[in-house]
Parts: sequence; C-alpha cells; structure tokens
Amino acid sequence: MYRMKRKEIESIKRRYEVFEPFMNEKTKRVWAAIEAEEIGYGGKIAVSTATGLSRNTIRKGFEDRNSDKIIHVKSQIRKSGGGRKKLVYKHPEIEQELCGILEPEIRGEPDSSLLWTCKSLRNLSSELKTKGYNVSHRVVGEILKGLGFSLQGNRKTYEGKGHPDRNEQFYFIHNKVKEFQQNKAPVISVDTKKKELIGNFKNNGREWSAKGNPEKVNVYDFPSLSTGKAIPYGVYDLAENKGWVNIGMNHDTAMFAVNSIRMWWYDMGRFTYSDASELLITADGGGSNGSRVKLWKTEIQKLANELKMDISVCHFPPGTSKWNKIEHRLFSYISKNWRGKPLLSYEVIVKLISSTKTKKGLIVKTNLDKREYPKGIKISDKELSKVNIKREKFHGEWNYKIISKN
Repeated sequence: MYRMKRKEIESIKRRYEVFEPFMNEKTKRVWAAIEAEEIGYGGKIAVSTATGLSRNTIRKGFEDRNSDKIIHVKSQIRKSGGGRKKLVYKHPEIEQELCGILEPEIRGEPDSSLLWTCKSLRNLSSELKTKGYNVSHRVVGEILKGLGFSLQGNRKTYEGKGHPDRNEQFYFIHNKVKEFQQNKAPVISVDTKKKELIGNFKNNGREWSAKGNPEKVNVYDFPSLSTGKAIPYGVYDLAENKGWVNIGMNHDTAMFAVNSIRMWWYDMGRFTYSDASELLITADGGGSNGSRVKLWKTEIQKLANELKMDISVCHFPPGTSKWNKIEHRLFSYISKNWRGKPLLSYEVIVKLISSTKTKKGLIVKTNLDKREYPKGIKISDKELSKVNIKREKFHGEWNYKIISKN
C-alpha cells in the first residue's frame, strides 16, 4: 500500500486545525473528501490519519460533493446590522431633499404609478452635493428606484405645438403652491374626468372572476342605449391627499365647475382650513375651467364674495393637462377601482368613486349633483369688467387673483 511521508500528513493536519473551527459537520467531510481526491490513491487513509475523521465520513463527503441535490448554504458571518450603513440610513432626510429638487421637473402618467424625471443622475448628484450630501450618481439611482422612479424614453402623446414658456409656467405653479402651503392655505387641483355613459357598457380593464364566466355587457356603446351621462368634476387637496368628486348629470359648464368647488369647501375644506383667508386653484387651460372662459371668472368672483376670501388661479399651459396633480393622484385611482365594471347607474358610480383608496391614505367623497347647468350663457365685457381681478406679471392670462369684494 502507498504510504505518504509523515511531513505531508502533518501538512494536512495543520490545514485541518486551521479550518476546523469555521466548519460544520457537512463542510468538514466535504473538505476532507476534496483533500483525499487531490492525493489520489490512499488519500482517504491519509486524510483520516491526519484529521481523525473516519473513512466512512470521508466517503459521505464524496457523496455530498457529487450529489445532484446540492443545497448552497449561505450563513451570515457578520453580526446582524453590521457593515457600513447606507447613506439613506445615516441621512433619512436625503430622500426629501431629492424630491424637493425633482418636484418642479416631475412628470406623471395619469394611468401609471411610475414617475420619471428629465434630470440626469449626475446632475442630481451635483445638486445634492451643493446641499452638503456627498452622494454618487449610482446611489441617486438607487434612491430614485426606491421612490418609484424609472428611466423612460419619449412617448408621442401631444399633437400640438408646445408653448415656449411651458417649463417656466411649471416652475411658477410649483413656487406658488409652495408659498400657499407654507402659509397653511388650501391648494386644490381641479378638473373634469372623462364623461361616462350610464348603462351596461364595456368598461376597460379586467378583474378576477370565475373562469369562463365574464360579466356580459352590450356589444355596442351607442349613447342612445344609455340611461344617462355622468360628468365627474374632481377637486383634489394636495396637502391632505383628499378628493371630492361632484357627479353632474347634464352639462359640464363653468357654473358646474365652480359649484363643485363650492360644495368641496362646505363639505371638506372649511373644516381643514378654518382660518384660511385665501385659496389657490390649479386648473387646466381649457374646458369648463379654462383660462379664457369668462363665465369661469365671474363665477369665481361670486364664490370669493360668498366665502370672503381671495381666490388665486394658476392654469397649466396648453397641451399639458396630464401634469395636473389631480390626474395621477385621484383620477387614475378611480379608473383602477372601477376597471372591468359596467357603470350601470349613478348609484354604482357614486359607490365606486367613494370606495377608492390608496396605501398612502387617499380619501374620496362624492356627491350626485342633480342641478341643471344650462349651456350657452354669455358674459359681456361689461359684466367681466366687474370682476375684481389682479393679474400676475408673468402670464397674467394664466395666473391671476380674484379678490373678494366683501
């Protein structure tokens, strides 16, 4: 039988004594099998002599090493919580600082929870460094992913020509909102959601149901088959994450829009902002609350007089209605909540909207508005001149304050 030199056996013994404290039973026999395999003929006897492990144990090590069911065990060596802490753990306020930098540039898709920004990671890293945070662009990317951002390409969604002052108007609105919120004054985002036909019509989206048993709806979505039309006008409180939806039944007019804001104030706003002396409304540039609608301004004047508070209005530039906060903080969740459900009646719409909730605590109240809002009301220049309006220096047609006459 092949005999190893005592010197070589002593070498195996020393290696085993060094590694033995760090090995469990399985790793010991696998290590021993590897040593024996390296030696070749007579290896099992030599390793057994050097380590004190039995030849059966070493044979079991060969079986473990060559098994098809190898389980890789990754045991934690360092103490729980050990190692260098991530920067966001040391400075949790860094996320808030990053959001503060991004806010004016944020873009949102109404039907998606993802956000994206036009600023590069290196530029964001540089801006954070000016605020005293030594953050690499890679870490900025990790923070953004944690906040729900992603890197997105362009998407063709706007067919018209962009206004040259579009971005400047975004900054103006952002600063105005920040100013009001610092003064604890209410800031609301308003808009009319897509009008919906009442009846057994197909509603986009899917929901879980028994296999092979989808809800049956009409083949055709003709208005003549409907029993009515729902016009949801929304009011979203940016600071409180609360929404109010007034469901009209006939026409989407400026009178309907302002009356929806009025009802929000009496049902929700006045309880939250009991000491408020001014209100800021952010709205689209068109529709019933458009910047050129004379009836909108005269009705806002009536509301300002009634509430005895000044009302400021900021309109989004043409073609940018998707950036209005209400779109992706309220309307998108309503659409998700009623996906795949036919809107059979006004009562169904009221229940579906009022049951809309989010993990961030969104609360939504609804009202079915049965009032008549006639179309075609003309406001003369003389009537418009009675509106106590103060226009901002920057695009006064978009940014103005209607001062209460009481």
